[in-house]
Amino acid sequence: MSAPADPRLILREDELDAGLELLLLAEASLWAAVDQGLEAEALGLGRSHWRAAFLLRRRPGVGVQELAHLTSLSKQAASRILVDLAAKGLVEKQAGDVDGRRRSAALTPRGEAFESAISERLRSQLTRAYRIGGLDGVAGARAILAAMAGGRMRNPGAGGGRP
Repeated sequence: MSAPADPRLILREDELDAGLELLLLAEASLWAAVDQGLEAEALGLGRSHWRAAFLLRRRPGVGVQELAHLTSLSKQAASRILVDLAAKGLVEKQAGDVDGRRRSAALTPRGEAFESAISERLRSQLTRAYRIGGLDGVAGARAILAAMAGGRMRNPGAGGGRP
């Protein structure tokens, strides 16, 4: 359970705009690193493919519907991304336990290597930023981002997935 919001926190529009600007600039920096990694991998895949691979590593067994929810893609787009990844040998689809029509996806060893090569670039970037922000900054940043992610988080306090 998260702590209640501090009623003393009142942010002016210019402070909120400064925060939005920082989020947009940080996002651009992260996507630039993803783009460089995708180019180095030379598989002809895009950002959505890496994002799907990352989420599959963090949440094994994700299916099309959950992937669409997590990424705000349509179900058709999420399905296409998984088809593309499977065609490159990065993902394999498995029939669901309860309903054979619902198919989950899992990274293959090649898919894990693809995801890891790109994610390592981002982890390095995040490590540098966290070190600058300090211990309190890490906790604060995670709390803010988890609150913004809202219903997409399984357990906002845990950060999801493996350590």
